[in-house]
Amino acid sequence: MHATSLKIAFATSDRLVVDQHFGAAAGFAIYAVDGDSAHLIEATEYPLESMDGNEDKLASRIAALAGCAAVYCLAVGGSAVRQLLAGGVQPVRLETETPIESLLHMLCKAVREGGVAWIDRIVRHTQDQDRFDRMAEEGWQE
Repeated sequence: MHATSLKIAFATSDRLVVDQHFGAAAGFAIYAVDGDSAHLIEATEYPLESMDGNEDKLASRIAALAGCAAVYCLAVGGSAVRQLLAGGVQPVRLETETPIESLLHMLCKAVREGGVAWIDRIVRHTQDQDRFDRMAEEGWQE
């Protein structure tokens, strides 16, 4: 069992395929992913809205992704990218509609074996934090 568990969001209209633009997403499927498995922990849905100039919709979508390590989508605008990165969420733009299941398999493997730069950074950070926590519990002092 891997200690690192990531929350990953997928912009989806049907909870099966990444098929949405971030800012106009009908909803997000949010999964907990570790090196062994992935499971759905939350699904959000949004009413149909105009895509033009509605910056307020970004705030609610970004807030819904609090604690997520990444969001997969078909497209994402510059303003949303800046806000996501500022909130610690890595936007990942896909070239084509992609089944969530295949992405989950790839993500589990990346947590387990490495090879995806942003996941490797998170795993390293988590392992370092765990090591520091253990040292503190043992009464280690500088």
